[in-house]
Amino acid sequence: QPASLLLLAFSVTKMKAVLLLLASLVGFTAAFGVGASTFTGKSMSTLESTYITRSGRGDLSMMRHRKRMPKLGKPADQRKALLRALTTEVIRHGRIKTTLVRAKAVRKHVDHMIELGKRGDLHARRQALGWIYDKDLVHSLFEAAPERYAERNGGYTRVLRTMPRQGDNAKMAVIELV
Repeated sequence: QPASLLLLAFSVTKMKAVLLLLASLVGFTAAFGVGASTFTGKSMSTLESTYITRSGRGDLSMMRHRKRMPKLGKPADQRKALLRALTTEVIRHGRIKTTLVRAKAVRKHVDHMIELGKRGDLHARRQALGWIYDKDLVHSLFEAAPERYAERNGGYTRVLRTMPRQGDNAKMAVIELV
């Protein structure tokens, strides 16, 4: 008799375990879309049609491939102030000595200021005044640039490498107006 009671108790617990397992599977299937679902997002077919109807590669701009700019190891505001100061000094002196990375970064801005000087209209003058720190320097740039660079269509600066800096062996360069 005790063996049959033990067998009956074992089969009842086994049956409860099987029922619990089945109940959890039913709940699992309902939660993951096999049964009824509470998902309210877009279906894949509407997402695919959204991407298919878009034209061109410029519409989906998720990654910044090939958009690198030199960060110069500074936050954005300090980087902008440094580039403005270097641009002002290159235009004022015609040639400055700085690190190679800074020289290559400031070259773009100096060329842009000379293009504005060649254009010579009021909007170009105001844009240059917004970037260059010295107002008199902007006026002299707008007087001299059209004659000096009339035949040249870009490439107004030259970057020449020099010897590395003594203290930290940083690559140095001279940036000058052509």
